Amino acid sequence: MGELSRATGVPVPTIKFYLREGLLPAGELTSPNQARYGEEHARRLHLIRALTDVGGLPLASVAKVVEAVEDRERPVHKLLGAAAGTLVPTYAPDPDPANSERARALVEELIARRGWQVHADDPAAVALTAAAASVLAVGLGDYLDSLDEFAASAERVAAADLSFVARGEGPEDMVERVVVGTVLGEAMLGALRRLAQVDASARLYPQSAADPDAAESSSG
Repeated sequence: MGELSRATGVPVPTIKFYLREGLLPAGELTSPNQARYGEEHARRLHLIRALTDVGGLPLASVAKVVEAVEDRERPVHKLLGAAAGTLVPTYAPDPDPANSERARALVEELIARRGWQVHADDPAAVALTAAAASVLAVGLGDYLDSLDEFAASAERVAAADLSFVARGEGPEDMVERVVVGTVLGEAMLGALRRLAQVDASARLYPQSAADPDAAESSSG
């Protein structure tokens, strides 16, 4: 266990805790007080740390992902869905039922229009509904006119995501790629969006060369 700890950077007490909680499979006993741990255990520890440290998931959610990984009969689609589903944040519903109902209808229509093989009660669909309801609540419903444009962009991103996941070697590697790719991918996409917004704004609203802010922006 000490060697496993040194190889992964996970403290021995933490490894013992994971073993007690069933998150990490038991090692191969070599004596009454010794066990051998291999690459399978190191990979599982990396997965757990990715889920907790990168994904920010509670151990209860980690346990669900581990359960999915250990279900060798579960199709890859279901396995990846179980991993991705734990990463979707939950939102409180809009207090105005009218906003929630309208938002749900918009999301259901979008799913049907795009031909997506997704249920309307999928956690991501529920999160999208809550976000759309909030947009309606602040009186900027015309923002939702661009849902199809956003969806088309999301389809291209999803294709890139799945290409990355498909390069994984085995179920655990694929799940880890889903987790890391989703969490860090969200951060990258957010930064890319803001960069594109700055560029689009500069092109749409060009500043005068005499404007001191323009010189400062170009130098910064």
